[in-house]
Amino acid sequence: MRPIASVGILVADVVAKPVSHYPERGVCAHVERMELHVGGCASNTGLALAKLGLPVRVAGKVGRDPFGDFLLDELSRYGVDTRGIRRSETAGTASTMVMVHPDGERSFIHYRGANAEFTPDDIDWELIGDCAIFHLAGAYLMPLMDGAPAARVLQEAKRRGMMTCLDTTWDSSGQWMRLLQPCLPHLDYITPNYGEASMLTGESDPQRIADRLLAEGVGAAVIKMDAQGCFVKTRETAFHLPACRVEVVDMLGAGDCFTAGWLAGVSMGWELRQTARLANAVGALCVSALGATTGVRPLQETLAFMERNCPKAPGD
Repeated sequence: MRPIASVGILVADVVAKPVSHYPERGVCAHVERMELHVGGCASNTGLALAKLGLPVRVAGKVGRDPFGDFLLDELSRYGVDTRGIRRSETAGTASTMVMVHPDGERSFIHYRGANAEFTPDDIDWELIGDCAIFHLAGAYLMPLMDGAPAARVLQEAKRRGMMTCLDTTWDSSGQWMRLLQPCLPHLDYITPNYGEASMLTGESDPQRIADRLLAEGVGAAVIKMDAQGCFVKTRETAFHLPACRVEVVDMLGAGDCFTAGWLAGVSMGWELRQTARLANAVGALCVSALGATTGVRPLQETLAFMERNCPKAPGD
């Protein structure tokens, strides 16, 4: 099986739970757990793919610091090919303070670090040129990559015969479609969450959101809808797939792990409904444990969970 390239933001997550309120100035609040985890869209998706048992290569940028060492060590420990990860001489590794609320929702304090330096020139095509899928992860958090540079990168991936996928983050600059539009004609798949997709298109109905993305040239719009599952639309078909049954511990990384499940299904040649069901299952296992990828299981265990807990799409 040809590898999958997961390219984009790499982040070290310091995760605390439970956090029900921000402490007042000068006050120390205590939590039950505080842990260091792999985070960031490209590293989360890459690590989840590796845990599923698929070959994956991660490319991005980290600092020459303990957080960077940690990310490289953890990814390598699970079999991820990390040769495409560059190390910055001027910026630290991107990091996030993640405060997990009692219901599993999160709040964040983020340092962009080396992700803000990541450019198309940091991508070594000799390392990833034989991959089957090129996934660009973390749009709106890579200022030297976002927009026209990302479009050129996706064009190059297509030229080399790869399928392409892109995942978004929240655009704090408010540019949304203006910044992402150049990328859309070069995408086989886009996997935003509902809130991002709504802001991106100006639509609130998932069907209309998908229609707008398809009109811009995307091959398939895959909209992550949290507890409501996902909505998938291509030019030939459309369906909503309810979420799996799972006890939520921490929602951190759920979207990235969903995308990993989607890419796994695509890589294995599964049809869309099967692929979406697998994606729902990987996302559900993610939220069953603290940390962005802690709950992800090997493929056979994931399939067993899927059969017990994940509804099929109408028509299956």
